[in-house]
Amino acid sequence: MVVIMGIHIAPAEVADFHQVLTDHSRYWGGRDLRSLHLLALVQEFGSTCLVARAEDGIRGYVFGFVTPGGTGYVHLIATRDDARGTGLGRRLYTAFAEAAEGHGARRLKAITSLENTGSIAFHRSLGFDTKIVDDYDGPGRAMAVFHRELPLNVSRP
Repeated sequence: MVVIMGIHIAPAEVADFHQVLTDHSRYWGGRDLRSLHLLALVQEFGSTCLVARAEDGIRGYVFGFVTPGGTGYVHLIATRDDARGTGLGRRLYTAFAEAAEGHGARRLKAITSLENTGSIAFHRSLGFDTKIVDDYDGPGRAMAVFHRELPLNVSRP
C-alpha cells in the first residue's frame, strides 16, 4: 500500500468495484463506460487493480493485469472529478507499474479512442509511444495504442 497526502493506493476489493460503478459519472462525466468495468479483473488480478482511497471515498483507480509475455496492460484508469490535476493519475500509473514489474512485466501498454485527446496527452506525458492502429477494436474502429518500457520513472510536471 502506498500512502501520500492522505490518499492510500491499495489493491481494489469487490466493494470498491461496486462503489466505482455507483459513482461512475464522477470519473467519466457523460460517457457511459460501465460495460468496460469487469469485476473479473478485480477478482483475478487483484494486485494490479488498484484504488486511491481518501477519507471522502475513492478518488481514482486503475484496473489492469500482466500478460504472460511480460506486458502490464492498463485496461482502465480514472480520477474522480475533484481529484483531476493533482498528479493522482501519475501516482496511480506509478503504483500499477511497480505492481506489474513485481509480476514480471517489462513494458506497459494501454489503448484509448482517438476522440479521447485528454488520455492521449496524458499517456504521452508519461513517455508512452503512440501509434494509431486501424480496425484495432473492430472494423472501422481505430484506436490509439500506447507502449513504453519499464521502469516508469515520472515526476509531477
